Amino acid sequence: MKAIYVRQYGGPEVLELEDISVPTPGENEVLVRIEAAGVNPVDTYIRAGAHATAPRPPFIPGKDGAGIVEETGPAVRKVKEGSRVYVSGSLSGTYADYAICREDQVWELPEKVSFDAGAGVFVPYATAYRALIQKAEAKEGEKVLIHGGSGAVGIAAIQWAKHVGLEVYATAGSSEGMELVNDLGADHVFDHSSSPEFGYLDEIQETSGGVEIILEMLANKNLVADFRALAKFGRITVIGSRGSLEFDPRLMMTNEATLRGMSLFNAPDQAMEEIHSEIGKGLSEGYLDPVIGKAFSLEDAAEAHRHVIENKAYGKIVLHPRPDSPDAG
Repeated sequence: MKAIYVRQYGGPEVLELEDISVPTPGENEVLVRIEAAGVNPVDTYIRAGAHATAPRPPFIPGKDGAGIVEETGPAVRKVKEGSRVYVSGSLSGTYADYAICREDQVWELPEKVSFDAGAGVFVPYATAYRALIQKAEAKEGEKVLIHGGSGAVGIAAIQWAKHVGLEVYATAGSSEGMELVNDLGADHVFDHSSSPEFGYLDEIQETSGGVEIILEMLANKNLVADFRALAKFGRITVIGSRGSLEFDPRLMMTNEATLRGMSLFNAPDQAMEEIHSEIGKGLSEGYLDPVIGKAFSLEDAAEAHRHVIENKAYGKIVLHPRPDSPDAG
């Protein structure tokens, strides 16, 4: 089978396509034929060795994916051969034709949900739910600012927010992204690339009187300015950051704001069970609907890593392991 390997930490160029044997599942394991693998910003941090969960090389990257159960271990009861599934991580990595998963890492994918969409489920939707519902404790009728609403996590956050009855203020950095955010049902849409810098936050403050919740995707750039748009007693959940910043704690003290950090992979088992239960409901009922921005072949994984970091956010980036993958163009 074909698989992408990282044999040393580094830039996108360290992603190498190799031929390896198809693995065999253990007693409580599942072999999934990957039809689409999801590419997330966190994958690039892991590839570079700049993330707490980064394994030591060599390893196959990838936590998101969707496909068909090829084989199960003798003790597996949750799924059977031929089941359509999305995966919430794997033991072997999803940038490959096949992936070995624990039984608790595979989840039913409804027939109406494509494999590409299934590959866009776990990290974005679990992250958004954890940030908005479990960490920020969002309540119906509150106002939320979602930075980067056209990215995979932003899209998921908008869909969760609309489902629980929040008033959504969302940003994007391109006209295409702003159109998408509007189509997703955001109540107010802003261009975070407009001049003057952070002027859109002043607009949000004027429009909303201050939002109760902010989901922050790039804290090293935006966090200090976020307090311009935050209501008294508001909450900020930090989802992503690509560096350090100088921060005055009086920004929090003045309005008695709460700043909460999160890493999806710290979620305890009970919280993760809740997340997957809610994702299953959302996919089945249709109020969760991943948007695919661009698909790459497995051999173009390096280009996919560049794209997810360097380009304007628009939907989920996926890899197709084989030309005959159902959603391959």
